[in-house]
Amino acid sequence: MIGLGSYGYTAPASSKISGYDVPEGVDIRGRFDEEFAKILTKDALQFVVDLQREFRNHIKYAMECRKEAKRQYNEGALPGFDPATRYIREGQWTCAPVPPSVADRRVEITGPVERKMIINALNSGAKVFMADFEDALSPNWENLMRGQVNLKDAVSETISFTDNARNRVYKLIDHTAKLFVRPRGWHLPEAHILIDGEPATGCLVDFGLYFYHNYATFRKTQGEGFGPFFYLPKMENSREAKIWNSVFERAEKMAGIEKGSIRATVLIETLPAVFQMDEILYELRDHSVGLNCGRWDYIFSYVKTFQGHPDRLLPDRVQVGMTQHFMKSYSDLLIRTCHRRGVHAMGGMAAQIPIRDDPTANEAAFDLVRKDKLREVKAGHDGTWAAHPGLIQACMEVFTNTMGNSPNQIETVKRDDASNITEDDLLQRPRGVRTMEGLRLNTRVGIQYLAAWLTGAGSVPLYNLMEDAATAEISRVQNWQWLKYGVELDGDALGVRVNRELFGRVVDEEMARIELEVGKEKFKKGMYKEACKIFTRQCTALTLDDFLTLDAYNHIVIYHPKVQSKL
Repeated sequence: MIGLGSYGYTAPASSKISGYDVPEGVDIRGRFDEEFAKILTKDALQFVVDLQREFRNHIKYAMECRKEAKRQYNEGALPGFDPATRYIREGQWTCAPVPPSVADRRVEITGPVERKMIINALNSGAKVFMADFEDALSPNWENLMRGQVNLKDAVSETISFTDNARNRVYKLIDHTAKLFVRPRGWHLPEAHILIDGEPATGCLVDFGLYFYHNYATFRKTQGEGFGPFFYLPKMENSREAKIWNSVFERAEKMAGIEKGSIRATVLIETLPAVFQMDEILYELRDHSVGLNCGRWDYIFSYVKTFQGHPDRLLPDRVQVGMTQHFMKSYSDLLIRTCHRRGVHAMGGMAAQIPIRDDPTANEAAFDLVRKDKLREVKAGHDGTWAAHPGLIQACMEVFTNTMGNSPNQIETVKRDDASNITEDDLLQRPRGVRTMEGLRLNTRVGIQYLAAWLTGAGSVPLYNLMEDAATAEISRVQNWQWLKYGVELDGDALGVRVNRELFGRVVDEEMARIELEVGKEKFKKGMYKEACKIFTRQCTALTLDDFLTLDAYNHIVIYHPKVQSKL
């Protein structure tokens, strides 16, 4: 086995060296497994190849457009509404009607495509389970391929899991949540599958393999004639939504199913995308079932978009909640936009984990969840997210107390008052202070999350919250921003400025605290030191990397079989 940090490998015209039977131009460098071979069939791979060849240049152009937009923001420009698409924003159009099978989405649970998680989530009592190939998954070969196997078994309703330690067998109950799948973002490669000598696009692999194997069964067992259903992450504009729409149309044509069968909810989790919500829905109008407030990534994107703007420094991230004016404006405009176009406006994540050994702390955590969900449903959201099955009932009660038996609020809460939200509202500087504890928490959480991610876990419980890549990204970019501009930690009344020397000391002290908290044995066996190096390098880099996971991905790419020397 060799881990490769670059993608310079050139594939032969056809290859069976991996043990998989593959189409011409494909080389699979992930480990061979009989179960994986049932997913990586020649026909399924050919579908992925067709998608890759048809759309790769569109994707590359979209990524170049992101770079150009970043250059403009770094030179002082601000994101805003596009005058050229004003006719779309002001037009009287609607998306296709919401399929009856997913009209009610009042509580959704999310989690990685891990076998036990899938069963527990589908059985949780939530209306929807979003199975995640993205921020809640460390995208190593084993996780990705086992995830596809697990989802195929879930769709066919044959999935089970035996926990020998607990002497317990997990199976699906009669009435389960509806399944949505979130593929990776456009920017992430799949380095274990090479197509015409280049890494495949990660999301096309995730989407293509899942769709090919499951569309027919899903439409019978879950979709009531519609589906499959998806969540789409990390988009920045309607150009990227248009590519997804074309991918869906191509898939529907291949399968011989009606146009508009596939449905997707787009996460509005980048600052540029909030100015293109109408346009994104318009491009996906035959395939859309709404938008979602991906609020943790949205905060990350705010920092990243304004990395060249020293006048837009964030306070401690724990202070950047939905009551901040720019966050409330984003949520209100999303609700108004979705309901005007006839689709769901989904709320944000409750990341709390039940605290079983401290009833007082547990009740305080649940009280925060209930208040957050009450704010969402009163604002007009049609549903919300939870990270743990233990939160489902509490979230369900809050939404049902307001919505009653109505499946959603699309027709009843129009939020016309949000029509006057301006660019200034969406860009208003967050209020709050910066503290040493904020710097420490960012560092401690960022390192621990990354250490888990490097060892294969993408959804990580830390300090009674279920964290995914978005939290690590906020931690990283905020540290970077504070270091770059030498901010004063004004919340501590000490007048200390953040510099590399202070940060180095904080890293050392937080690493000692992590070792104390997790224990010497786990610390020694874990990848905390490797994670610390990557995280520290990212925080102190002269140029901010777009994504932490792009850099860290090189550390989890393992090529098989071992390349033999010809000496």
